[in-house]
Amino acid sequence: MISDIDETQAPLLDHLLELRTRLLRCVYALVATFAVCFYFADDIFAILAQPLVHAFPPGQGKLIYTKLYEAFFVELKVSMFAAFFVSFPVIANQLWAFVAPGLYAREKRAFLPFLLATPILFTAGASLAYFIVMPTAFKWFLGFEGNKGGLQLEALPGTGDYLSLVMQFILAFGISFLLPVLLMLLNRAGIVSRDQLVKARRYAIVVIFAVATVATPPDVVSQLMLAIPLLFLFEGTLILMRFTERADARRRAEEEAEMLPEGERPSLLP
Repeated sequence: MISDIDETQAPLLDHLLELRTRLLRCVYALVATFAVCFYFADDIFAILAQPLVHAFPPGQGKLIYTKLYEAFFVELKVSMFAAFFVSFPVIANQLWAFVAPGLYAREKRAFLPFLLATPILFTAGASLAYFIVMPTAFKWFLGFEGNKGGLQLEALPGTGDYLSLVMQFILAFGISFLLPVLLMLLNRAGIVSRDQLVKARRYAIVVIFAVATVATPPDVVSQLMLAIPLLFLFEGTLILMRFTERADARRRAEEEAEMLPEGERPSLLP
């Protein structure tokens, strides 16, 4: 009895040791990239500030900080934010290397497209936020400048507040664009079918607009710019599910046909 317990504990300890090694490699990658990004923190922040620079009239853009330590902590946040994206390929590779040995070959082939689609969709969402949504939203925000009731209203955004807003935009759009990956994983796992999503379309639209309202700043422009692409992604995922479900049904029919005796196999030709 004791020997059986020892034998079951040994594989568990091996897995825990491997997990510790993988996690340490992720931490090392994050720390190394953080050090590099901290050295280039000013250049990275300059890139993140471009949407605001172009929203202001030429030469009139300004960022302020009201706390003596704020500028330093902004550089730390910028460095950590950039380090996560730079080190993400290493982190994803380590997680995949830990999970992959426990999967069958068919499961690996089924899961790998989702792993590849995740950074592509996240980058697409972040790019939409950076190149289109943020410049549009910032110009709309700055449109409230001017003389209001005899007082001059001027926008003086704080450095920390601006960085938090940029991070909110990028993460909100990047993570929201992973909606197809989430729905396809639920579909492949048998939790949600295409017919169920079609019947719940009206509720999905309400949820999408609710997410857009919560994830973006409280302005109609940025909310619509997030909700509309999510609606297209939702409908595109339904179309993709139609093809994958048909392919799965055809594959199951072929497998069932192969299990029948030779004379009882149906013809798969049209």
